[in-house]
Amino acid sequence: MKKIKLFVWFLFSVLATGLLGCNTNNLIDTNEEMPQRNWSYVNKIKGVAEIKDPAKPVSLRFKLRHTADYRYSNIYILMHLSGPGIPKITRRYEYKLAEQDGQWLGKGSGNLYTYVLPLLTDYHFPQAGKYNIEIEQNMRDNPLKEISDAGIMVSRIPEK
Repeated sequence: MKKIKLFVWFLFSVLATGLLGCNTNNLIDTNEEMPQRNWSYVNKIKGVAEIKDPAKPVSLRFKLRHTADYRYSNIYILMHLSGPGIPKITRRYEYKLAEQDGQWLGKGSGNLYTYVLPLLTDYHFPQAGKYNIEIEQNMRDNPLKEISDAGIMVSRIPEK
């Protein structure tokens, strides 16, 4: 009887994790931990999105997590995008991470603050194929201290 209860609990856990933990709209969902919480210029976040239907729009997002000891209220990054049908595109973004009073805008959990920030919304790739996305920090400090991890998320936008 005890083995059956254990098996049922295990099966339920696996099914719940599988159903709740996946988003079928995500083409990419990367997250790279920074060594000693230091984001250096050479630590570029990379991802490859395989686009099968360029008629369907996607959303590209930048994921960031930092500690409460991060010393700035913003961050600058560079996004590089290349692939079939487009020359290499580089765009610079600035994101506000805190209010003037120092209140962090991200979701807090303990000492970490998490953000999912827009890069390109309702974006149509020019043709089917594999596209390279690269993100690098573009602040004056190298390395940029107290950055826990960063990532890229590319998601299909659901039809209305």
